[in-house]
Formats: sequence, structure tokens, C-alpha cells
Amino acid sequence: MDAGIIINPVAGLQRRRTAAGAVLQAEAALRKCSLDGAVRCTEQRRSAREIARSMIARGAKTLVAWGGDGTINEVASEVASAGATLGVVPGGSGNGFARGLGLDLRVGAALRTALTGPVRRIDTGEVDGRFFANVAGIGFDAHLAGTFNRLARRGAAAYFRAGVRELQRYRAETYTVRSAHETFTMPAFLLAVANCREYGSGAVIAPRARPDDGLLDLVCVPARSLPWLLVQSFRLFAGTVDRLRGIRCVSATALELSADRPLPFHVDGEVYAGGPCLRVRVAPSSLRVRVPASLRGK
Repeated sequence: MDAGIIINPVAGLQRRRTAAGAVLQAEAALRKCSLDGAVRCTEQRRSAREIARSMIARGAKTLVAWGGDGTINEVASEVASAGATLGVVPGGSGNGFARGLGLDLRVGAALRTALTGPVRRIDTGEVDGRFFANVAGIGFDAHLAGTFNRLARRGAAAYFRAGVRELQRYRAETYTVRSAHETFTMPAFLLAVANCREYGSGAVIAPRARPDDGLLDLVCVPARSLPWLLVQSFRLFAGTVDRLRGIRCVSATALELSADRPLPFHVDGEVYAGGPCLRVRVAPSSLRVRVPASLRGK
């Protein structure tokens, strides 16, 4: 088998009734590219990893994740471990990873690139052994990821409403950050660890992050009042978060993030329970991703 395509039929704004059409489109793309392959849909949360593993065992050299950042995370973790190649068809509500890499958001073009595009090597990261390709984080970052995962409806409007509601409830905490070059403690609203630049939907949390520089970018947003946070939120979409007063940005190959209590954290939007000290590291050039020919070498 040359390639496998894994579709999350309920990612983002999609619904199960569209699954049959997506499968037909994926199968047609395989035929058009003259590739021997298989198409499968996920049936429950976190099943993409098992499907990816079985396709790799059958010889697939390219695995395509058609879904959001959570689906991409599951497939990419298996791809990286096996030394295979990842293709992406953006199907989530935010598509942060795809946007961060400059991938085409149109399904037809994305399928062609995902199956036959040139390969770019990028970094990945780990938080306490949990793989991520795009963004990980603690504090409000993880709190909001958990909230989003429980939403019945997805999309920018639903995320905005949930974000404003949770902003009113959330209380910042104090964290200690350690890298090879510095240690500091600060009350923070959130700590985001970025491989790529944005959460999704154009919200850029780490303007300086590059997916192939061998570094992770930590962005520490200081504890501030609710009005201040709301007023400054436009900076996420202007790509100027790093210019905020009091923000701390660290580029490093390894980090320790600690507090005086266990720390929930998220990796690409999936939330896990962590201990009071989280160890973060980069895995340079560990993931092969197919990109449009126009982005070769970028």
C-alpha cells in the first residue's frame, strides 16, 4: 500500500452525513495520483492513532490526516515514529497547523499536495512524553482547550463566546520557567509552547516561531485584569502578541515548567493531567510533511 487517508468525519464544522462524500473524494484522489491506498474514517475520539498504526504496518509510506489539529496530532505521532510522511487535508474549525505551514485549505488542492507534494522536514515537540506538532500549553491555554473539546458546536463564533465566558471565571497562577539560559517565576495567564505560529483561525500566539529552526517558542502571557485581556486580544489576530508589556518569550530546545500543584496541559488541543513539573523538549527535523511545490524549502 502506497498511502492511507484517515478522515475524521466530525472534525470542525463537518457532520457524519458528509463522511460518504469525503471517502469518495479521497478514493478518487488516490486513483488520480495512481496510488495504491486505503481510506478509513475514525469512529471515536483518539482512534486515528490506531488506524495510522495499522496502515503503516500494511506498508503505507504516506499517511494523510483529514481533520483538525487533534486528528493531525494522532496521525503525525505515528508517522514520525515510523519515519513515514504526513499529508494534511485541513478539516478542523481552526486548522492551526495547516495555516502555520501555509497549506492549501481547499480540499481538492490539499488532497493532491497531501499525496504527491514535495517533502519538508519540520520539528515536533513533547510535553512529558506527549507528542505535539503545533502548539502545547498550560494555564488558560489548557483550560480553554478542555472547554472547546466539550462544545456541541464548533467554529469561530462558538469559540469566541466560550472564550469570553471562561475569561470571566479563570484565575491566573504562578509558574516557574527553567531553560538552559534562564530561570524566572511569574504570575501568568497562560504559557504556550509553540512549534508553529498559530492556534488556528488566524490567532497567532507565537509570531517568532518557525517549525524547522530546531527550537520551541515559549510565550508567557502575564496575569492581567479581564478588561486588559479583552482590549489586547486583537493582538492575537494582528500577530503582535510578543509586543505586549510584561510578556516573556523564550526560545529553547528544552524547558521545565512548574507550579505548586499538578498542571493540566494540552498538546494540539488534547488535554492531559500532568504533575507539578512538566518537561518540554523539541525533536528537530523529526516529521516529514508534504507541502505545496511553492513552499519547497521554506
